[in-house]
Amino acid sequence: MKIAVVGTGYVGLVTGTCFAETGNNVTCVDIDQAKVEKLSKGEITIYEPGLEKIFIRNQKEGRLHFTTSLKEGIEGARIIFLALPTPPGEDGSADLKYILGVAGDLGKLITEYVVIVDKSTVPVGTAEKVHAAIAKNAKVDFDVVSNPEFLREGVAVDDFMKPDRVVIGTGSERAKKIMNELYVPFVRQGNPILYMDERSAELTKYAANSFLAMKITFMNEVAQLCERLGADVDMVRKGIGSDERIGKRFLFPGIGYGGSCFPKDVQALSKSAREAQYDFRILDAVMDVNEKQKTHLIPKIKAYFNNNLKGKRMALWGLSFKPNTDDIREAPALTIIKELVAEGVHICAYDPEAMPNVKAQVGNQVEFAERQYDALQDADALVIATEWSEFRTPDFDNIVRLLKNKVIFDGRNLFDLQKMEELGFHYESVGRRPIKQVNQ
Repeated sequence: MKIAVVGTGYVGLVTGTCFAETGNNVTCVDIDQAKVEKLSKGEITIYEPGLEKIFIRNQKEGRLHFTTSLKEGIEGARIIFLALPTPPGEDGSADLKYILGVAGDLGKLITEYVVIVDKSTVPVGTAEKVHAAIAKNAKVDFDVVSNPEFLREGVAVDDFMKPDRVVIGTGSERAKKIMNELYVPFVRQGNPILYMDERSAELTKYAANSFLAMKITFMNEVAQLCERLGADVDMVRKGIGSDERIGKRFLFPGIGYGGSCFPKDVQALSKSAREAQYDFRILDAVMDVNEKQKTHLIPKIKAYFNNNLKGKRMALWGLSFKPNTDDIREAPALTIIKELVAEGVHICAYDPEAMPNVKAQVGNQVEFAERQYDALQDADALVIATEWSEFRTPDFDNIVRLLKNKVIFDGRNLFDLQKMEELGFHYESVGRRPIKQVNQ
């Protein structure tokens, strides 16, 4: 099948590459000339484990193409995916200008029946707006379908190739038949393709991400209570996670969620609720708690250093909002950097992938280490903000040798409490008892 994907950001590039992997002929369109040139040369523009291998393979096989021309990109396509940014406005609403702009252009360009698919996360009612924008100029039949993505950064290729479910919103039998043909190869193990109306499909994405954000935030609230009552959040997590009605996933406490989906989607759903004159109080609480959680380690750090952080040197491990990505959008590490720098702290940071993105944002406010342990040299303490696998079993002898003090503030609960006590660290995490040694 000939497919066009408009937008080569995270969702667009994963979508286009994975569709090519099942034998489709895919052309990706983007207005960024430099990005298109890089992609056309076989240079991938995002970090996502497993993507580069199939990207290169499908480009060599001639199934994956890139262009800046919308007209050229959609020529002969049976399906056109819109994978364009929907950034949040100041009021939390999703900005649809990119999607509606392209929709208007498509109306002038389509010459035969085509299915146009909203792949971006969009508010309820967007499919109708896209249809209207295309219809202003279109002289042929077309259908607009809602097909939200459920990709997790770091495992997006597996999520796409082996989806838990595929959600397709359409009232058109003609569009349904084409979409079914496209997605059948991805659900051969029996996972469902769920057909519904467009509005329900649009709401499904926001509801799913908001529920997961709520689940994370609930555990962060439980962790706060554990610290005050002397309980251990790890034990509580295991106790409730074994209940199959609750499940084990998204129960790990930490310093808040970030990224491109949860913050934006919770804000957008809250905004939609307000527009419908409904007070969605749970979502407002989720957003408020999450923002506060990002600073959870700061009072602990201040208390250890007797509220005198000026001139201190801190090592910071982890900058991306989660491991296995270079995405720093809404990353808790950025909040930590802002708070500590304001207190006069010198930060030396390390992250396997995200340092260039943070450097572009904060400039010379932060020093960046080439290697993990280089960040520790002469630091007064180590702060951990992202749970990269390589941080989970570090060389503690090396850490002791390089740090001025045996002090770790862990926002992701990476280390065993008993081991940290045996090693003599002052170790503070989230929702667990602190291992307090004498201040040095």
